[in-house]
Amino acid sequence: MDNQNTDLISLVCKLHDTGALAPREYRLLLLSDDTEAVSALHEEAAAVSRKYFGNRIYVRGLLEISNICRNDCLYCGIRKSNLNIRRYSLTDAEIIACCDKAYQAGFRTFVLQGGEHPESASEHIERLCRTIHGRFPDCAITLSLGEYSDDAYRRFRAAGADRYLLRHETYNPRHYARLHPAEMSRAHRLHCLDVLKGLGFQTGTGIMAGSPFQTADDIVEDILYIGKLKPQMIGIGPFIPHADTVFAGWWKDGPGIIPGMSRKETAMEITLRLISVFRLMFPKALIPATTALSTISSSGREAGILAGANVVMPNITPHHVRQDYSLYDGKVSDGAESAEGMDSLCSLLGNIGYCITWDKGDYGSCIV
Repeated sequence: MDNQNTDLISLVCKLHDTGALAPREYRLLLLSDDTEAVSALHEEAAAVSRKYFGNRIYVRGLLEISNICRNDCLYCGIRKSNLNIRRYSLTDAEIIACCDKAYQAGFRTFVLQGGEHPESASEHIERLCRTIHGRFPDCAITLSLGEYSDDAYRRFRAAGADRYLLRHETYNPRHYARLHPAEMSRAHRLHCLDVLKGLGFQTGTGIMAGSPFQTADDIVEDILYIGKLKPQMIGIGPFIPHADTVFAGWWKDGPGIIPGMSRKETAMEITLRLISVFRLMFPKALIPATTALSTISSSGREAGILAGANVVMPNITPHHVRQDYSLYDGKVSDGAESAEGMDSLCSLLGNIGYCITWDKGDYGSCIV
């Protein structure tokens, strides 16, 4: 074992023991081409996950309630300027019917995800949360609906919403400006995350790994920010281009930031390394193996779990609109990524020594 390999593995041990590294040390782990050290990182993270959660993987029902969005993020397939997409918004009756069906199947967490609507939609979201909470009092409600006012978040919480996912996408202001239109504010997004935590939401944030113009230093800034925020949920997914955005050809335009890897390979690899890093930083966090991982690789879900993830989110959206929630090209929403494919999901997880649990699985719900 050479000195560089020994040094990198010592960083994995340090991260496990202390929960933090220096910026330079995070950068070394992110960019390493040492497969033995990277394997040690994933193995250590998986061991920590199993220590706290056993071989249980939490399931959440992902319900994509609308693909209408007021924003024009440059990377997103449902951006408001995309005219090549069929827009939809589920009715309350359709949403409740999906929750009913998922509840009967065993789901005890509903994740309501959608494009960001105007502030005026907050009253409708509040009523919807109240209805779902009243009908399914033993279930957790997670919202992933973007930025709203402090008062709206307060009302969502009072109406029964338990968790809120709001990925900050990138902490670096220069990078943020290259991915978003001028009217969107990085400062406001970070403010929203502070408010959500202050209101008692189990709060989730995260980034797209391998996003356009992202540097290793940008990712280190994200790690440091998440380290300070201390979210209960951390969502890391690989960037995947969408044909109807300015970044349609991004994967073809140059190498990734990891030496010897393409941009596509880097997106996958950085995602897995970050899952492991955050598992070691936050042993009790809820960290999903995202749909994007399964989209970029047929074994992506399993790779995420073996890197330390402990959540999967099968899709419970109605079939007639499921393909219209097109954040990126090729998004997988059937098979083991769907509520209809739970048998397949159980089999795939069983092959790597894991099983699903229907528990709500609040932050810190561990076996010890």
